[in-house]
Order: sequence, then C-alpha cells, then structure tokens
Amino acid sequence: MTNADILADKVARAMLAAEGTGPAWGIEIEEAREGYARIRMALRPDMLNGHGIAHGGMVFALADTAFAYACNSRDVRTVAAQAGIVFLDAAREGEMLVAEAQETALVGRSGVCNVSVRTADGRAIAEFTGFSRSLGGSVLGEQSD
Repeated sequence: MTNADILADKVARAMLAAEGTGPAWGIEIEEAREGYARIRMALRPDMLNGHGIAHGGMVFALADTAFAYACNSRDVRTVAAQAGIVFLDAAREGEMLVAEAQETALVGRSGVCNVSVRTADGRAIAEFTGFSRSLGGSVLGEQSD
C-alpha cells in the first residue's frame, strides 16, 4: 500500500466515524485508495419502498457515500457539485449492495467520479456519476477540531 492509499483509507474511515448516516445504514468500507472507494450495505426492511424493493434514495445515498470517500481521499475537503444516477435493476431485502467509486478526472478543484452499484454477486443495480468541487482544508484536521 502506498502512502497515498494509507491516507485515503484513514480519511474514509474518519468520515464514516464522523457521519450519522453511514453507521445508521450499516455501511462498511471494503477498500479505500487514492481516488477509489468500495463500500457495502445490506438492504433492510426500512430501506425498501412501497413496491418492496430498494428505495432509490438508499441506492443513491450508498453511491454518494462511495463518491464522497473517493473524492476526499487526498485529505482535501471536497463536496458534490452535481450528481446523477441511472437505476438498472431492482434490489431486494437482504441483498448486499456494493458501491465501487473511481475518480476518472481531477482538474484543479473539479473532479468526476463514476460509481457502480451492484449486488454482492455482481448484478448491476445502478450507475452514478458525481461531479466534485474541492473546498480546501483538511478532512482529518476537521475531525480533530
């Protein structure tokens, strides 16, 4: 593991520990590297919509969380400027969803990240694209305040 990847893992874990949403949803970090994150979440009954399938907002939130860990991986405070998602298939209660984020471009303070959401067995659920904007400052320095 490179120093950059060690930092990325530390940032992702600090962000997860500091937020209320990730722990409440049972999000777990599988891997975090510079410009990359893979996380997972098991679908519970309270995450389903009226059709008994994963609520789109939960799928979006999982993808957005992976996006956040990937684009903050260099320990520079970064937020979403815009994001979009395409839902490809339904996920059901008890399924494990895995979101894999890969930063594809970073120019100055702006970045682009693609996130694939799949079931643990690899079935495609959604594709998300996030556009990020760095605010400056340290994520880890913010955590120690």
